[in-house]
Amino acid sequence: MKHLLSSHDWSHPVPIAYGPGRLTEIAEHCVALGISKPLIVTDKGSAALPFIKRTQLLLEDQGIASSVFSQISPNPRDHEVKSAKAMFRGGSHDGVIAMGGGSGMDGGKATCLTANNEVDLWNFNYDRPVPDVGTQTAFPPLICIPTTSGTGAETESTAMITDTQQGMKLCVWHPTLKPSLALLDPELTLALPAHLTAWTGIDALIHAIEAYCVPGFHPQCDGTALEAIKLITRWLPIAVADPGNLEARGGMQVGSCLGGIAFLKGLGLVHAISHMVGADYDTHHGLTNAVVLPAVMRFNAPALEEKLAPMAAALELKSDGFESFYQALCTLLDALEIPRSLADLDVPLSAVPVLAKKAHLDAAASTNARPASVSDIEAVLEEAITHGR
Repeated sequence: MKHLLSSHDWSHPVPIAYGPGRLTEIAEHCVALGISKPLIVTDKGSAALPFIKRTQLLLEDQGIASSVFSQISPNPRDHEVKSAKAMFRGGSHDGVIAMGGGSGMDGGKATCLTANNEVDLWNFNYDRPVPDVGTQTAFPPLICIPTTSGTGAETESTAMITDTQQGMKLCVWHPTLKPSLALLDPELTLALPAHLTAWTGIDALIHAIEAYCVPGFHPQCDGTALEAIKLITRWLPIAVADPGNLEARGGMQVGSCLGGIAFLKGLGLVHAISHMVGADYDTHHGLTNAVVLPAVMRFNAPALEEKLAPMAAALELKSDGFESFYQALCTLLDALEIPRSLADLDVPLSAVPVLAKKAHLDAAASTNARPASVSDIEAVLEEAITHGR
């Protein structure tokens, strides 16, 4: 797949620029989008990494001044978005570059949602009626640049933000805000440590699996999900074992992006549970997903009969039964040294009732492959804590 080492431009579902070294084009893209003073929004963990300063220098070389807001937590919080909005307005910025892992991009997208209007952040809640944002300039131009291969957050406006009053992660978005560009440069992921490569990569795989298992007929998302599963299971072990393998890094960036597109169809209980565990215990999202996956797969098994053969084919398995598919996932988790249970992430059994009630309210729970009550989710959580895989 040597095409992973060359540049490509795609237009679906938003303009996408893929290829090693394409960060060097950032100033050119800003000019094309009418951005003269971007605010770069990133997470705390990425703030001191070389790609942030390099992006600023590339912009500066073309006479484009920029500022950086880097106070986004691993699980972004509402007050951080409010501070970023204040910096955007105070600095007279006219565009947002959301850069980093999922948290950095979510923080940047939420900033973009609120920067040019007076609508409260939580009025953009996915579960509420779409708010009226007024003019066509309600949102500044948005460029998304992922520096991990996991969230697939670069092609939509959806962002997971923690409501600090409720202690819940909620999805905010607006249908008319779309990234003006997603820039996928696999060179930006070369320095990602092995454990983060594994955690973010599993997140991408789970996006694809959960999206494919959502009930309903959506051939675009289903086909995209299967291609994501194929790419990620092929390239993730290589990217972890050989972090300098640019082809593997490219395969993961494309697979992650496809997983993010696929879950426009919906997600499932893995994410519903992980969102709330992350909000309460500040755990890494991808890692939490990986730990929760086996318990959810066991719960969902009765609803997966028609889904197993295509997913098994994507994994190149000889058998298309549930046990073969389940064991392949567990073998991958073992190879990537994923902890075996939520207890290993210091999530206590006493948290189950509260977490289950919150997870049941999560939008991802409503599209799970198998309907789940609060008591069902409690049982899944108990298994994830005491048994895992």
